[in-house]
Amino acid sequence: MSADMTAHTPTIVLVGHGMVGQRFLEALADRGVTERARIVVLCEEPRPAYDRVQLTSYFSGKTPDDLSMVEAGFMEKHGIELYVGDPAESVDREARTVTARSGQVFAYDSLVLATGSYPFVPPVPGKDARGCFVYRTIEDLLAIEDYAKTATTGAVVGGGLLGLEAAGALKGLGLDTHVVEFAPRLMPVQVDEGGGAALLRTIEKMGLTVHTGTGTQEVVTTDGAVTGMKLSDGSELATDMVVFSAGVRPRDQLARDCGLTVGERGGIAVDELCRTSDPAVFAIGECALASDGRVYGLVAPGYEMAQTAASAIADETVDGFTGADMSTKLKLLGVDVASFGDAHGTAEGCLDVVYSDSRSGVYKKLVISGDGVLLGGVLVGDAEQYGLLRPLTGSVPPVSPEQLVLPAGAGAPVALGPSALPDDAVICSCHNVTKHAIGQCESLAEVKKCTKAGTGCGSCVKVIEKLLPAAKDKGLCGCFSYTRSELYEIARTLRVTSFAALLDSHGRDGAKGGEGCEVCKPTVGSILASLAPTLGLGGYILDGEQASLQDTNDHFLANMQRNGSYSVVPRIPGGEITPEKLIVIGEVARDFGLYTKITGGQRIDLFGARVDQLPSIWTRLVDAGFESGHAYGKSLRTVKSCVGQTWCRYGVQDSVRMAIQLELRYRGLRAPHKLKSAVSGCARECAEAQSKDFGIIATANGWNLYVGGNGGATPRHADLLAQDLSDAELVRLIDRFLMFYIRTADRLERTSTWLERLEGGLDHLKDVVVHDSLGLCDELEALMAAHVEDYQDEWAQTLDDPDRLRRFVSFVNAPDAPDPSVRFVPERDQIKPDLTILTLGPTISTLEGASS
Repeated sequence: MSADMTAHTPTIVLVGHGMVGQRFLEALADRGVTERARIVVLCEEPRPAYDRVQLTSYFSGKTPDDLSMVEAGFMEKHGIELYVGDPAESVDREARTVTARSGQVFAYDSLVLATGSYPFVPPVPGKDARGCFVYRTIEDLLAIEDYAKTATTGAVVGGGLLGLEAAGALKGLGLDTHVVEFAPRLMPVQVDEGGGAALLRTIEKMGLTVHTGTGTQEVVTTDGAVTGMKLSDGSELATDMVVFSAGVRPRDQLARDCGLTVGERGGIAVDELCRTSDPAVFAIGECALASDGRVYGLVAPGYEMAQTAASAIADETVDGFTGADMSTKLKLLGVDVASFGDAHGTAEGCLDVVYSDSRSGVYKKLVISGDGVLLGGVLVGDAEQYGLLRPLTGSVPPVSPEQLVLPAGAGAPVALGPSALPDDAVICSCHNVTKHAIGQCESLAEVKKCTKAGTGCGSCVKVIEKLLPAAKDKGLCGCFSYTRSELYEIARTLRVTSFAALLDSHGRDGAKGGEGCEVCKPTVGSILASLAPTLGLGGYILDGEQASLQDTNDHFLANMQRNGSYSVVPRIPGGEITPEKLIVIGEVARDFGLYTKITGGQRIDLFGARVDQLPSIWTRLVDAGFESGHAYGKSLRTVKSCVGQTWCRYGVQDSVRMAIQLELRYRGLRAPHKLKSAVSGCARECAEAQSKDFGIIATANGWNLYVGGNGGATPRHADLLAQDLSDAELVRLIDRFLMFYIRTADRLERTSTWLERLEGGLDHLKDVVVHDSLGLCDELEALMAAHVEDYQDEWAQTLDDPDRLRRFVSFVNAPDAPDPSVRFVPERDQIKPDLTILTLGPTISTLEGASS
């Protein structure tokens, strides 16, 4: 930037690029400030802002890129200069400059400090030993993960939010895990004694050891490495690792060094506009001491401060930041924990309404004023109502408090829906979005785009979905008012065996007796194919009415390519193949002039076959032992595999054997969309299992099962469903998962989209297929068993039946040979030899004559 341009362009320097810093940049962009000012960001960490709230999900398969808070191209679009790994070292307020670690000096008109906080480490002997860590950044997690490979026991100092997150991470890494909390209960800031007791019981059932009411006196070391801990109650604990998560402190040293006012107990003092004692300097987030005398350690108040500072810098009228809602909802070690309002009942004359079920680990407490106003509450084990209760805080609920905490069936509680909330109720506390604002949108995607509601902690998404207009027709198409999953249940329970019968009995009035449409015909065809074994329809996809329901690919049991020819894809389970079978494929490709391609799914594709050639090609392949690879169907494609422990020195399980077993088990399984899978023989993940609809990664103790991945146009890492499974446990869970997906997914919905749409998401899926919460698992397993028993290769069935072979002709009026008026010529001789396209013969009239 030239000196002349700099003189006329105000510069805003942001120090720190965490979640709050990124929200500040977005707020500047929303106000058009990025178009008229130079924006410089100095970031200490080696990567841009990421979701620190979801930090622990790294251990469940998320990558640093998955956690990123920065939309692709955001910095470039708004001309923001981001310097990662280059934090601010000093501020010269008189000269209005900031010096970075690299030595670069940046002049500023406005300086915004978003330096966050740092982990508090108690000043105990041994705290700096090898094996001691804090739990704050991705780099911390990487170091913990690496050190845990040689450890057996880990201890977390601190039983608060991050402490329990860290404990869950250590447990997931296979360590015997202890939690040491000085307070008499876990999460002392968020929950009361009853909630802490319920949380303790549930966590101990998971195999963690909790020590409350005791502190850390010393970290015991041997040769500089951690070997144990001495606690203040006199006990000792043997451990290989110690993770300190005993709270955080504001990072205000930069402000202290340049003479800004800080609080007695830390934090950069700011006014209601988030300005420090220097009007040109602002502070936001965990480093700031707000005007109400508090340092806010949650992301939602930080976002409010970011909005306030951006408005002030943009010279907009703003109410100012005078305090924030400290409500929070989390899932710690799989346990829902939420608190809101006056959770500890500090208001004079308040009353408690409590429901406690120690057997199931559920604890609910509402704090009510003497005149019935909801003041706050604590929810442990079941926080389903949090999204509705928090906005009602400060008002008299429309039903009695008892009805709000009792479970269904106990006292006949009245369901409280979002309609009970006033229009000015704040639904998304992260971005301060009201019910009225959400009601102006038509879809969840629109809500997120226009208001950012649901993009923070995510606890408000369920309520948002219930507030969206419900008037839209959710029917499959103009022929059916039912969804795909509803039609599946109708066909299954009423044993409907044909499309015509389903349309006549459950179609819309105007569609009954008709022929259906291009949407419902293949959808119902897929449903009937999935249910064929249990409905007694037989396993052939093209028998009877079924043939008329299929698209071109299923109709010819091959994938049509862009030039009108078809591809041939034999199944090669697990990528394992004999030399003899390779020779057959090579001979077929040579004899029929087919373009040959080895795919990323460990198969061999043969391109360029005419319809009339398909039976001849498949005769040779079937005789050699091949079967259909179902590349043409909405069904299982492949189960990819690395070489596993048989050949690889890192392998811990036989991934090839498992991949072959799974591919042979699920071959031919018809689903709402294609299914891809992979099995990796170790954590190095050479088969890329976490990008698949269901992926398996070997561990020293068995198999980890991941579901809902997608490596396509919208990549999504799969989520960990269960870990350290035996062979039988793994197969049983995959059976359940696939059948539950087939049963409930929408038309053409991949497992990735389905899982994100599924109410309750991964937690609900675990409840259903792992814990059998709906009592469906026996039925799901029976459906899969019927499929496995009923499976027959479609091409083998086709070749054995002359009637079925009659469909494989290029022209119905010339079934014995290709029409002489049509020539098939190579498209690109040098690049793709023998890839053919359809061209017309000498005269149009000749072709017309042959077709008349």
